[in-house]
Amino acid sequence: MARWAPDTRDRLRAAALALFAERGFEATTVPDIVERAGVTRRTFFRHFGDKREVFFAGDEIPRLAASMLTATPADLSPFAVAWAGFLTLATERFEPRRTEIVAARRLIAAEPALRERDLQKQADLREVLTEGYRDRGVDALRARVVAGVAVELWQTALEQWAADDAGGSLEDHLERVRVEMAAVLGGDVAAQPRPAAHAGPAADVGGRG
Repeated sequence: MARWAPDTRDRLRAAALALFAERGFEATTVPDIVERAGVTRRTFFRHFGDKREVFFAGDEIPRLAASMLTATPADLSPFAVAWAGFLTLATERFEPRRTEIVAARRLIAAEPALRERDLQKQADLREVLTEGYRDRGVDALRARVVAGVAVELWQTALEQWAADDAGGSLEDHLERVRVEMAAVLGGDVAAQPRPAAHAGPAADVGGRG
């Protein structure tokens, strides 16, 4: 089999995930991975910068998010754009690879070095969404807020899905998190009083009783 066979990256990822599960992330080395995959170290480093990137290299979500933001109708609300994209990702990209992705997410949750890289990827996605919303004419503050809410929804649903031994679908977890967020943002958050400094001239901010 040629070193540049189309499935080389997948073979490396499968070998790495199997070894991480068997030996732990820290105890697994790049030589271990390439031996299991039947490739050279040079081939490994053509595909991944280090063993952490086995989980994150080739992450399509930011690119897909940017494409989605430019392709969807202009009259869709910012959140509706993200929601439609998440449902598509769930059904077309994540559920077909459930076993592999759930195994990877559980390893990420257990390893501080991987969680740190995962947080950076989340920040990158927030920036992509924020810029995409701005390009659609959304106000800068609203763009950042909606992007933050959208990424938190996706990440929370993904974590719940990965931890779900009953096999609930990612779509179901997305919907549960969306309902909870709607209750908080539309209920508790919306119901809070404004700060006294912004409550208008009738507010007694001097503390006189």
